[in-house]
Amino acid sequence: MIVMTPEEAAKRKKEWVSRMKREGRMKEDVTEDHKTSLNALQNPTRRKILMALNGRRMTFEEIKAEFKLTDSQANYSLSTLESTLYIEKEEDRGIQYYVLTPRGEGYVENVEMKK
Repeated sequence: MIVMTPEEAAKRKKEWVSRMKREGRMKEDVTEDHKTSLNALQNPTRRKILMALNGRRMTFEEIKAEFKLTDSQANYSLSTLESTLYIEKEEDRGIQYYVLTPRGEGYVENVEMKK
């Protein structure tokens, strides 16, 4: 489990938002951003993937196996979560992992953990 102080988390979030804006990945239209985010989160499997990534990183194969998904189902769910900025890929020693972004962490903390 990744443990950060509130100051470290705030710094990470600020850097992430700045990078997303710089890369043009953050939508300017807030209404459109909310629509696509709600669409992504309507699927229970995608919400479970976010919960599984809470505090850890997982490979494509690990996610596929844990949720019993086909390649196309896993690709679709992961690309949807990635395009809505809930997760991102991170590479370590040539292996691609999926991790929560600050937006994904916020969703898990403020929605899923409060159920």
